[in-house]
Amino acid sequence: MAPEPVNVNEFQELARQVLPKMYYDYYAGGAEDQNTLKENIEAFQRIWLRPRVLIDVSRIDMSTTILGYKISAPIMIAPTAYQQLAHPEGEVATARAAAACDTIMVLSFRSTCTVEEVSSSCDAVRFFQLYVYKRRDICAQLVQRAERNGFKAVVLTVDTPRIGRRESDTKNKMIQPKLKNFEGLISSEVDSQDGSKIEAFIKKNFDDSLSWEAIGWLRSITSLPILLKGILTREDARKAVEAGVAGIIVSNHGGRQLDYAPATISVLEEVVEAVGGRLPVLVDGGVRRGTDVFKALALGAQAVLVGRPVIYGLAAKGENGVRSVIDMLKNELEITMALSGCPTLKHITRNHVMTHHDNLNFSKL
Repeated sequence: MAPEPVNVNEFQELARQVLPKMYYDYYAGGAEDQNTLKENIEAFQRIWLRPRVLIDVSRIDMSTTILGYKISAPIMIAPTAYQQLAHPEGEVATARAAAACDTIMVLSFRSTCTVEEVSSSCDAVRFFQLYVYKRRDICAQLVQRAERNGFKAVVLTVDTPRIGRRESDTKNKMIQPKLKNFEGLISSEVDSQDGSKIEAFIKKNFDDSLSWEAIGWLRSITSLPILLKGILTREDARKAVEAGVAGIIVSNHGGRQLDYAPATISVLEEVVEAVGGRLPVLVDGGVRRGTDVFKALALGAQAVLVGRPVIYGLAAKGENGVRSVIDMLKNELEITMALSGCPTLKHITRNHVMTHHDNLNFSKL
């Protein structure tokens, strides 16, 4: 019998062993040559820590608040589609794990369990992720269902006017799973003999004319706070502030959209500086260790979101696998904070990390 995984990366290998190749490739893959996918992880590895010593770390407090909701650690669950392809209990298992870990799950617009199934599965703070379809009436119905079912915020994904070129999905002729949320609203059937059925569905339904006016429209259909997911530049960060959104998620869609988009950790500081404390900045992409969480916080993020590791935990061990993944990251963050001399998140500062940019400046001294 294989030993129990001791870190998040080991869950990926377990998931690869249990999932059909088509599904594993869908979850693990990125766009085109997958440079952004790889860089999301490698960019973290180029940031070094500057630990402070002889500080009382006998009590470590990792708790924080996001939009006023308290969570046990700054590690949230990113929206990932089609979770029943990974495990029969799908998003319901992930929701229960998030509740057990006392953190916030963002439910994907393209979930395989319904909004109602997830909300009735357990009591917890949850956010709802939204793509804008050409038929906005369908989006409005889904957002209003989420609001009625106790979801606390809308996460609008803004980096997908079209789907990135995910070549493994094309080769595998990736299926388009049935989405129960849309039963009676939109057909998941697509007339595509070749390539990815998901790509064909998105081409047919996603609104590629989406622009900043959509935020005004979204405000008109819901009173929930709106976070924008997919910001990578100071220019768009400033526009987000002007648009009056409640928060920003620095994201490149896990390297699945535009290849050669920068690693999120590399542009986090640029976005944080542009926002100037006017709204919270979160980040996803490439978080695999507690040290990654620490680095993101040091560079100004209020929290991170994890996507693929959650899917790998779900595929390998269901709800318990997701709990294990979140707990591993929390335990690693706790020891990183202790060894860096940071008893609370407020103690984590820019001086606790050294980036490539800092190295260049240091070498000039």
